[in-house]
Amino acid sequence: MERELEGRVAVVTGAGSVGEGVGNGKAAAILFARAGAKVLAVDLNLEAARETERLIAGEGGTCAVHQADVSSAAGCQGVAQACLDRFGRIDILHNNVGIELAGGLAETSEAAWDRTMAVNLKSMFLLCKAILPIMEAQGSGVVINVSSINSIRVLPALSVAYAASKAGVNALTRELAIEYAARGIRINAILPGMMNTPFVRAALTQAYGGDIGEMTRFRDARCPTGKQGESWDVGHLAVFLASDRAKYITGAEVVVDGGQTLRM
Repeated sequence: MERELEGRVAVVTGAGSVGEGVGNGKAAAILFARAGAKVLAVDLNLEAARETERLIAGEGGTCAVHQADVSSAAGCQGVAQACLDRFGRIDILHNNVGIELAGGLAETSEAAWDRTMAVNLKSMFLLCKAILPIMEAQGSGVVINVSSINSIRVLPALSVAYAASKAGVNALTRELAIEYAARGIRINAILPGMMNTPFVRAALTQAYGGDIGEMTRFRDARCPTGKQGESWDVGHLAVFLASDRAKYITGAEVVVDGGQTLRM
């Protein structure tokens, strides 16, 4: 199973990290490459994508980079074309890009709401619009949408726009899974729980008075395992869902949270 994605091509959005460490997109890209896939690492921050490319190349894998704003149709069409130009096909779409602007109703501006929906939900819709016809023509493909347990549960730090956008990701996943089930394309969602990632540290530290240590202790204490998850936990599941081992799984919302939602 070590090279179970040999010969396949994966597009990974949000493939860089917003800070030091390994985020969900970077972990997925690295693990896809370790499993034998060729990877197109897509990020708005080109240097962040290049860091992922360097890590994959250092392990002997194949990775190209592409800079894009995937909240626009033109950006998403550019991603699809760049992958076809470089690798000739697209077998896996890993929709990982996302932002989180903390706050309840009163703290969330219209602009913050619109930006969150555009980045977190509209991007996945547009990338599917650009890439699913390619997969359909090939007769196969896998889409993995990274959602959140915040789509089904309220978390300690309120983020109304983020929660609503991720609930939309779940609904998009279900609808497309049924629409494309008979066309050889599987579409699933991953719902991570509390994760200790660069994205989380960048997005939520302010809600904890800027104290990363306090935020980490608070979040660890609310996990049944006593510790938050890591990006690799999400990435390993993504490899499984992309592989033939998951050939009869579509439309699923797979929770990766160390049992946290069981307490909620």
